[in-house]
Amino acid sequence: MLARHLAFRKSQHGGARANLKMVDLSHLDMTNADLSDADLSGAKLFSVRLAGANLSGANLYAADLRLANMERADLRRADLRGACLRGAVLSEAVLVEVDLRDGTLLHYVEGGGFREHSYDNSVLNAELTAATLRAADLTRAKMANSFVMQSDLTDAILRGAKFQRANLSNANLTGCDLTDADLSEANLSGARLSGAVLAGAAIGRANFTNANLIGAILDSGQLRSGALSGAVLAKALEDQDGGELHRILTLHVAWIDSSGKDGRRADLSSLDLSGKRLDGVNISAGVLQCVTLRGASLVGAVMAIADLSLADLRKTDFSYADLRGVNFERATLTGANLSKTQLGPVQIQGASGHLWRANLQRARLGMAILAGADLTKVNMAGANLSGADLRGANLAEADLTGCVFTGADLSGANLTGAITTDAEGII
Repeated sequence: MLARHLAFRKSQHGGARANLKMVDLSHLDMTNADLSDADLSGAKLFSVRLAGANLSGANLYAADLRLANMERADLRRADLRGACLRGAVLSEAVLVEVDLRDGTLLHYVEGGGFREHSYDNSVLNAELTAATLRAADLTRAKMANSFVMQSDLTDAILRGAKFQRANLSNANLTGCDLTDADLSEANLSGARLSGAVLAGAAIGRANFTNANLIGAILDSGQLRSGALSGAVLAKALEDQDGGELHRILTLHVAWIDSSGKDGRRADLSSLDLSGKRLDGVNISAGVLQCVTLRGASLVGAVMAIADLSLADLRKTDFSYADLRGVNFERATLTGANLSKTQLGPVQIQGASGHLWRANLQRARLGMAILAGADLTKVNMAGANLSGADLRGANLAEADLTGCVFTGADLSGANLTGAITTDAEGII
């Protein structure tokens, strides 16, 4: 049937569209199979392996996809209404414009009545509970009223997705892109949204009780919304005159100078330090996870091996800073100034001679200024540098796997030995 379907797709003689409606395909290995536009409505696909399969435009209405492995599968515009994806693995799958809304398959019974379709004498509901969708692309997906509880959507693309009245309680949405998504009346209680982008998202009447939004990118209007009253957000330092921050930084310098014997390592995680002037400050090896430094000035700062993962660093000025070995993983540096910064590796002392590379994996650097920056050996896999200024930057031996350079200026940039597999926009 698969061979005939492939012939059908190629318009060859003897080809026929695959009709697997109501068929039990549980536990089969159909890795990389071409089932695009096939009819799999009501099919039992329990624990099936469809990794890398082409299911674009397929009819999977009310299908049983519990525990199915569909990693890297192409499901764009597939009809998944009423499908049960409980515990399914869809990491890196493409689900652009899929329909994941509720739906019920009915059977006509003698006497003129109808009964709901069931598997193993139990009716399954449309849901994505406990599913794994890490780095999946669900752009403009229709998921109104869907159940996505306790699912892992880390780094998923959810731009323009429709989640009205959906249940996303306790879901992991770390680093997700929810730009322009509709979350109105959705239940996000207990969800993790650190580093997630919610710019332009509709959140009216959404439930964010105990949701972690530290490091999330929010509009000013959203921050004023009553919907976020129960959310966990970044906090400002209690004293506004800067005395507490000065004390933390002084103790940190003592900690550095004494090799950890005196003072105390700075931990500024989850704090809102927007607009602060910290030029020349030394926070080497400091902990600043999920910190908010939007619009702050750190010109010439020394932040080698500091951890700023999932931080909000929009329009922050890092020019001429020492950022060797820094951790900017999943950080948002949109419009930040990193001109002439040092982002190369740090030589760790000891017999191993280990190089500690700067980590910018999945960092958002749209429209950032990196002119003349030293990015030698940097790990920038999956980063977005759309429209960034990289004139004269040194990217020798950098890992640029899957990077997006659309509209970026790479004039005079050094790419000697750089890994550019699947990178976009590099001519």
